[in-house]
Amino acid sequence: MEKDDSFKLEIVDENEKASKPAGFNLDQTLEEVDQFIQKLVPGENKFVKCIDPLQELVDSRIALYEQKEPAAKFGLNIDEDNSFFEAVRRLSLIVNNLDEFPSDLAAISCLNRASSAHFRAMLLFECEFRALLDNPKRTGDPNVDPKSPNTDGSQGSSKPEDEFPYFLSQSIHVMNQIATAMIFAGYEAECCTVYGGLRLKSLDVEFSKQCYENINVDDVQKMSWESLEGEIDNWIHIMKFCTTNLFPAERNLCDSVFSENRLTAQRLFCDLATSLSIRLLNFPNALVWPRRYSTEKLFKFLDIYETLRDLANLDIVNDSSAEEFMSETSMAQCRIGGAVVSIFSQLENSIKNDNAGRIPVAGGAVHPLTRYTMNYLKYACEYKDTLEQVFQKQDKVQGSPRQKVVEQESKDVTEDDDRCPPLSPFALKLMMVMDLLDANIEMKSKLYRNPALRLVFLMNNGRYILQKIKESAEIYEMMGPSWSRKRTSELRRYHKTYQRETWSNVLQCISHEGVQVNGKVSKPILKERFKNFNTIFDEILKTQSSWIVSDGKLRSELRVSISSVVIPAYRSFLGRFKSYLDNNKQAGKYIKYQPEDIEELIEQLFEGNTASMAPRR
Repeated sequence: MEKDDSFKLEIVDENEKASKPAGFNLDQTLEEVDQFIQKLVPGENKFVKCIDPLQELVDSRIALYEQKEPAAKFGLNIDEDNSFFEAVRRLSLIVNNLDEFPSDLAAISCLNRASSAHFRAMLLFECEFRALLDNPKRTGDPNVDPKSPNTDGSQGSSKPEDEFPYFLSQSIHVMNQIATAMIFAGYEAECCTVYGGLRLKSLDVEFSKQCYENINVDDVQKMSWESLEGEIDNWIHIMKFCTTNLFPAERNLCDSVFSENRLTAQRLFCDLATSLSIRLLNFPNALVWPRRYSTEKLFKFLDIYETLRDLANLDIVNDSSAEEFMSETSMAQCRIGGAVVSIFSQLENSIKNDNAGRIPVAGGAVHPLTRYTMNYLKYACEYKDTLEQVFQKQDKVQGSPRQKVVEQESKDVTEDDDRCPPLSPFALKLMMVMDLLDANIEMKSKLYRNPALRLVFLMNNGRYILQKIKESAEIYEMMGPSWSRKRTSELRRYHKTYQRETWSNVLQCISHEGVQVNGKVSKPILKERFKNFNTIFDEILKTQSSWIVSDGKLRSELRVSISSVVIPAYRSFLGRFKSYLDNNKQAGKYIKYQPEDIEELIEQLFEGNTASMAPRR
């Protein structure tokens, strides 16, 4: 083992000897070059004396590096690599300031040789830069990590990264040295061209791994919604992968490779991000091409909008050099926002145009349109902040006339409540939907010929709407407490009107007034009162037990309110006049119910019991 190591060291020593001119002192030569460049002292001998050894060193080192495999030329001997980069840096200073040096023949010949060596160094750098970018897991010495030395002085190990962009830390270090040297030498364009082209190629490979397909307008027009929905989910997945993984990792790589040239790093990354984003934005742009989407498609478009918003808000591209990136992203976001407004507006149209038959909902139950609309709004308002942003932006895009309309509508809605702040465009849209739904429910209630059933229908739908709004903090906030109070007052009014419409005739039957004639209880009138009570109560029981009040609290409130007026009145009437009937047999003929029976039967109302359902009214 010792023999092999000594043999390797002998070879390295021989290479080092071959790479240095005889009697060469690198530190002294670099110092002389620095002094000469700083002072620009004329004189042929001194000029040639400090430049020629430097040029010869660079030439000899290039010859050695060219013998090594691509992507493995640097990294075997860190000190030697560093001295080479320092030597090339001095040549760059000389070559880039040729006009300030002596112009005699000897000096020109020396400068030509220096320029030739410098150009060969740039070619070496470019080729190695390309090879490293194209082979991320290769490096000169897999056991060397210049940034991770062991405490005992030996060089630590470096393993290939398993995550994008897959570069060894040593490879990044070498690329940083090369990029810094090329840019300093005036070869920034060549360096950036190589970097941009190969990194774009690598990013394309990552796209392929994510199963990305470029879908155009024609593809979208031919696809079913089920297929399109799958493509939307995949697109969102890829976009999130880009914003959370791919772009940050690529930005970090740019910053690491071009750490000495931050503006270059920013520009390169923005160019890469823009190139990829334009491809990704083809899909949402194709979605908004002339094709109508039904209201339930809204939520996928909101997901797309939020994904684009996350892309536009990336800190890593929030820079003046990202104007094209921001412009393309903003345009796509605006188009999707327009589609969102259009789809949401179709909810208004569906409510306006809902004339599904002239047959009322059985039992006065909650109408399917009410359920659909409120559940739709509840789900939509889970995207409240996004919808607020969308409608706000669309109002600005559509211009000042539309904005004036919005401001006037907001003023009209809130003028009766000074505590309410001006409504946002989306809150106004929500108000409009609720007004349309109210009008639609009112219209449908008129399909019921029975006034009491009409009121039950209004109570059912009104309570359902109010409960859904209370369940959604987002909707409640936008509708405001005054709207809820108004809706609650309407429900109370419906309740009182229903009680009057249904039970006033029952209460008239058991009223104490009119039973006496000339100061005496009239038995015929009394018998007729009991008989009428039984008939009317039986009819109500038969009819309204088939009616539906699905909200348990509302159903309980109705029963309690009925019991609170009917049972005390019946108990009082029965107690006061039962003794006036001739005998138990006669009493049994006219007194069909006891107060406890009435209470039990009232508890059967509004259960939707079709077995006892009377003919539909």
